Amino acid sequence: MELNTNRYVPPELRVAEVPQGLGDDYYMRLALQMAEAAVGQTEINPNVGCVVVKEGRIVGLGAHLQRGMAHAEVHALNMAGEQARDATVYVTLEPCSHHGRTPPCADRLIRERVARVVVAATDPNPQVAGRGIARLREHGIAVTTGVLEHEARRLIEPFAKYMSTGRPYVTLKTASTLDGKIASATGDSKWITGESARAFVHTLRHRHHAIMAGIGTVLEDDPQLNTRLPVPGLHPVRIIVDSQLRLPPSSRVVQDRSARTVVLASDQAPAEKQAELERLGVEVLRCGEGPRVDLAKAMDALGRMEIGSILLEGGGRLNGSMLEQQLIDYIYLFFAPKLIGGNGPGSFDFSGFARMHDAIRLEQLTCTAFGTDFCISGKPIYGNL
Repeated sequence: MELNTNRYVPPELRVAEVPQGLGDDYYMRLALQMAEAAVGQTEINPNVGCVVVKEGRIVGLGAHLQRGMAHAEVHALNMAGEQARDATVYVTLEPCSHHGRTPPCADRLIRERVARVVVAATDPNPQVAGRGIARLREHGIAVTTGVLEHEARRLIEPFAKYMSTGRPYVTLKTASTLDGKIASATGDSKWITGESARAFVHTLRHRHHAIMAGIGTVLEDDPQLNTRLPVPGLHPVRIIVDSQLRLPPSSRVVQDRSARTVVLASDQAPAEKQAELERLGVEVLRCGEGPRVDLAKAMDALGRMEIGSILLEGGGRLNGSMLEQQLIDYIYLFFAPKLIGGNGPGSFDFSGFARMHDAIRLEQLTCTAFGTDFCISGKPIYGNL
């Protein structure tokens, strides 16, 4: 779920002449940019971009903008109109070949009589999985695959995980001082990082279907857990891990109705407290036997609720438990140039490892500056767990 601020930016997104001699990579990069612009808007659906090119001219552009609405190919073909015939279509994900909430895009491409389709990545959805490409070829349309495939697969990692496991893609974000504290010994944590880093976190919230925090964070900070951007952004579903249903009815995540609030509780949580919260519009989901929430079962349950991606902003205990159970797919570690000392909490509280060799590593690293703060992000590798 990396927001790559250094990506290639093509010319204005308008129907225009483009320089001659540009290859498939150029147009696919444009399609990828179209797809990335809509990250966070499509729920469990993949982000897809499409570009239609006719005789060196871009005649159609499109992106999938909302689940249940037209796919990227449809938007681009609608813009192209009659110029779609004999055109080349660049699409970041294999055109669908099945009837879902919308008709098959492969059939629309066939009907428009395009000459060639360039596909970045095949679809991990088993209902498609190469069938869209095969259908195009059966109707005489030339198909090229694998153009910027790595970039395209990075973009649809949440969708691919959901298709293969039924669980949401989980991104963890945490901010600490240079000596690893997420709060002082008194619990004070406002603010560790500056405005630039905090603004980026709101962008991350917009780009995820849900945001998750522990009850400790809610009791300590009474956060809104919504998206606050200079322009209106989508508010994610709020998920609170609260084994014993200690969530106060007066808390802002309960009183604010701008987004759904889902509470994950244990089977031993008081039934009367569940009834009280549900009367206030909160959804309570009991996950697992015993006094604590079973986080793995919680991820399964959230997947069944069609939650496709989660931004985890937990405290050290929740972060550590999720990491220890290998439930984290991507991590953003923000650091502020501050030293606070003392016995304040850290970013990850779990049993840990006896040897440095066994430590969880991050790969595909990115380091980004946000004012005087910086962020290291990457994918955790669990091979030694």
